[in-house]
Amino acid sequence: MSRPFRPDASLPHPSPPHSPLPADRDASPDLHAPPRRARGAWSLALLAIGSIAVTWSVAGGAALSASLPGMLRVLPWMAGLSLGSMVLRYLRWRWLLRRFANRLTPWRGFLAYVAGFAFTASPGKAGELVRIRYHAPFGIGGAQVFSAFLFERACDLVAVLVLSCLALAQPGLLALAAAFVALLLATIGVLARWPALFGRAADALAGRGHPKLAGMLRAVRDGFAGCRIWLTLPDLSIGLAIGLAAWALTALSLVLLLAQLGFTLGWTAALSTYPLAMLVGAASMLPGGIGSTELAIVALLAPLGVPVATATLAAVGVRFATLWFAIACGLLAMLRLEALQSKGRSA
Repeated sequence: MSRPFRPDASLPHPSPPHSPLPADRDASPDLHAPPRRARGAWSLALLAIGSIAVTWSVAGGAALSASLPGMLRVLPWMAGLSLGSMVLRYLRWRWLLRRFANRLTPWRGFLAYVAGFAFTASPGKAGELVRIRYHAPFGIGGAQVFSAFLFERACDLVAVLVLSCLALAQPGLLALAAAFVALLLATIGVLARWPALFGRAADALAGRGHPKLAGMLRAVRDGFAGCRIWLTLPDLSIGLAIGLAAWALTALSLVLLLAQLGFTLGWTAALSTYPLAMLVGAASMLPGGIGSTELAIVALLAPLGVPVATATLAAVGVRFATLWFAIACGLLAMLRLEALQSKGRSA
């Protein structure tokens, strides 16, 4: 029998703590199962080693050895900027989740948010939805986490695009990035406006004997529908303002590293390079934009007079201080949360 879609069913009313998403429990994927950390950790380690190997081959061992002490001196400052960016984005996350009655404490909430970064190097950052597992015990349903994730992604896309427009040295890449952002925002807007499209597809799958796929589509439907509760001027303003501040801090990491390597660029050009490279990396659809983002940084720095070897060092260095640092923080937060949940179950 067809299940009618009720828009208010997924809005400010939290799902039960042990229900992953507002769909049939038997049909939904088990998003509360402990994440498989070992395989992911090995994959990330191999990617990191690959990045170092590529840097060594392009920049040369001598250049890398000569620049390494300076990079290590500035690395704590870059990591601090990345941590500041995480804190700002977490404050926005708490602002979004204030709509729901929940018992999430600030510190536990910060850990639950940061844990998502353990899987940020996944296509579309979908791995960050591991946050569903760590928000559920506090009365925040999976659909609500998914809705906040979509709204956050939309705000970040706009913020990063605005920062990319500070310098128009590469109009071709900027046009590509703008088209990519417009396509994603249009997709989110259409699916949030007409979420019943998922409901009809889910009913069709359920009728053909695919209950798990049907459950996943109903979960996605409710997640897109839930985005509409933040389409208010305060929520949009705060979401975009914090996004701009957070990603400006991230972009500042590349400015500091280039200065340490002996290249001082104009502020607009320096601040726009990393955001534009991130959009190019996202458009490549590679996990975490690994490889494509680094290549985009090198391509953007070359016209500014930065040698390829130095640009390669800067690209890999800034990615270690931002992407890989965030992944490390996410893994540590996840381990801590797993320990706390195990302690709670045994108590």
